[in-house]
Amino acid sequence: MAERTLTERQLNRALLARQLLLERVEMPLTTAIERVGGLQTQYAPSGYIGLWTRLSGFERADLTRALERRRVIQGTLMRATIHMVTARDYAPMEAAVRESRRAWWLRATRHAKEARAMEADAARVRALLTDGPRRRKDIAEALGMDSTAWNGAALWLDLVRVPPSGTWEQRRADLYGLAEDWIGPLRDDPEAGLDLLVRRYLTAFGPASRKDIATWIGVPAPDVERALGRVKTRRFQDAQGKELLDLPRGPLPDPDTPAPIRFLPTWDAALLVHARRTQILPEAHRSKVFHTKTPHSIGTFLVDGHVAGTWTHERGAVRPVPFERLARDAQRELADEAERLTAFMA
Repeated sequence: MAERTLTERQLNRALLARQLLLERVEMPLTTAIERVGGLQTQYAPSGYIGLWTRLSGFERADLTRALERRRVIQGTLMRATIHMVTARDYAPMEAAVRESRRAWWLRATRHAKEARAMEADAARVRALLTDGPRRRKDIAEALGMDSTAWNGAALWLDLVRVPPSGTWEQRRADLYGLAEDWIGPLRDDPEAGLDLLVRRYLTAFGPASRKDIATWIGVPAPDVERALGRVKTRRFQDAQGKELLDLPRGPLPDPDTPAPIRFLPTWDAALLVHARRTQILPEAHRSKVFHTKTPHSIGTFLVDGHVAGTWTHERGAVRPVPFERLARDAQRELADEAERLTAFMA
């Protein structure tokens, strides 16, 4: 049978549905985090805002409590960036990305012959952390490590970021602990972990190309290819005839499904380059969100499923700045949603 062609509009609505952006839903916080593929949290409040915009009745204390109770784990995972994932996802995801993350670091720092030195530094950090979590600054000072040595050593260990750091209340995620101490012995199965990541990606962002999957996970394309041989998928194609893969029962809403205005935090993964096929962030506006003057990205809001402006939180209020003049109904809806986010952040 010929592969079904999906339009850009269909892909946009599929992404919104899977990212819980078509309507706020009632579901357990951990289920939501798995459904959207984890929360990228270089800036800790992003995880809180990301859940607020997706879940009905979500309160800031819900996520802080989940971190404290070790149901949600914060660590350096996909693409060597900070993510919040569930406790059951952390170990397999860590195992899946561990080697590619280390290889990336060695290439980036041109220290390809110094893996043994990183292992030695990691052993020193491990010994220091056996007495419990420590601040990054304290670890570096105690062991005489500069930032390069620390960054390398941290990739040769399975480290988690321990609350209260990395929460709404203490936003700098610089308190580190050994993952095995925080959540127990880790099952080391990279193959099963990569299969899980492929399924999580397609659940959260599909239908997608093989390249999109590899880009989001941050592992070589051949590794993803092998995983796709083990994960059952169905095939589509986009308007340009490029192959797209999806899980067998992934939702594909009607392209005319209304999309409400939604505020997104900095670094929301729905806007990153792997999701370009959906045009949730129109290319004409990409440089307004991601550019050298704002390497951390900025908050955005969606109108009809597309980024239509940015927002800031100033003097106790959320202030949206549209890229272009909005229709009157959209202006009213935007103002109402900004008031709700203001109340959440207060």
